[in-house]
Amino acid sequence: MMHKSQIKLTLINTYQVKCLSPTKVQMVRKFLDEMVLFSHLWPGKMRVLVEQDPNKSEVMQTVAVNPRQLPFDLEIISANHLGPATFSQNTSIVYISAGHKYTNISKYCQIANVPSIYYSECTVNTRKQIKALNTNNPILRWRRNLWEENLEKKLAQAIKIASGVHSNGTPTYEVYRQINSNALLYFDNRVPQDLLAKNEDIQARAKNLCDRKQPLRLCFSGRLVKIKGVTDLIDIAHELRELRVPYKMFICGDGKLKDEMQSQITAKGLQNFVQLMGSLNFHSQLIPFIKHNIDLFVCCHRQGDPSCTYLETMSCGVPIIGYANEAFAGIVKYSQAGWLVHIDEPKLMAKKIAELNNNRPMIKEMSFKSLEFASNHYFEKTYEKRINHLYQTYSNFYHTHINNNMYMTNF
Repeated sequence: MMHKSQIKLTLINTYQVKCLSPTKVQMVRKFLDEMVLFSHLWPGKMRVLVEQDPNKSEVMQTVAVNPRQLPFDLEIISANHLGPATFSQNTSIVYISAGHKYTNISKYCQIANVPSIYYSECTVNTRKQIKALNTNNPILRWRRNLWEENLEKKLAQAIKIASGVHSNGTPTYEVYRQINSNALLYFDNRVPQDLLAKNEDIQARAKNLCDRKQPLRLCFSGRLVKIKGVTDLIDIAHELRELRVPYKMFICGDGKLKDEMQSQITAKGLQNFVQLMGSLNFHSQLIPFIKHNIDLFVCCHRQGDPSCTYLETMSCGVPIIGYANEAFAGIVKYSQAGWLVHIDEPKLMAKKIAELNNNRPMIKEMSFKSLEFASNHYFEKTYEKRINHLYQTYSNFYHTHINNNMYMTNF
């Protein structure tokens, strides 16, 4: 078997970049950070295949990079041009995002005689939820739901014949481990080990928290768009005032609903209670701010996609109260940290926050539980877990084919 340093990974991602020039490619900083870390941890060479969208616009922080200066090979491709030949040379194992354009990749890998692993995030139900949020026409919604159901059948078949599957969050893990026994569960987030909160951070915050004269400090961070349920935050804030709960709410992020939310804050007279913070640099501003200044994170995500927000918040030693979508419900189940509220019930959310305000030691206790769970899933550890599973899958594939006299080298 080849030495680890000679194992060549091909990664196919559904994220699309924007080509600014032959030597400049624009992408979200988060995507770049993940790929750079992945390439540093991968023992051999790595190439990343992505498509481009010349009209792509981003809300999150972007960077422009020269592909030749990256620590991995970046190839701009068309999904329609992929085939067995793409993987028959310079590839030891293929890692595929479970997108609709890539349901044939595991079949191509079988033909090319290389192992493949899909990585997945959203169940068919969550994808339907996301589509429904932006589809008012019932006939169009039915057609889109049917499209998602047909896609799920194709994904299931692709994952079934693949060498393994990775699931970001519990929803797809519970589904796909039933059709592929080589399944891995992980929880994605951007917080590195050196930025994890410490017990002392929680103790310091608790001095303010346990002083009943001080307001409860609430926070949300993320894109200010419909899919994140952010307008419910203003309803929650209004209800908390009606319930006479002392609080301050900080909303971090930017997006299309920012102006609308500011207007609601003003119209409801919440200027002294709710503050829109704008976009904060993730590592240097947002994480330190949450870690040192927030008692409770309020999350109104209706859909069950495995948002990084959950683990990133818990990495700060801050517990979450959130809508019981399938992703957050899975995290609460595995971590035994946080509180679930019925989806689309902002008044119920406010009532639960009022109860917690009357039992602040419970918030402190849940802060330690949140940090304990996040400490097992920080950025580097999560990627090491995924990479170790990739390598083990490659190794098992190699030995199986040697034993069956079927293995053909691709180096």
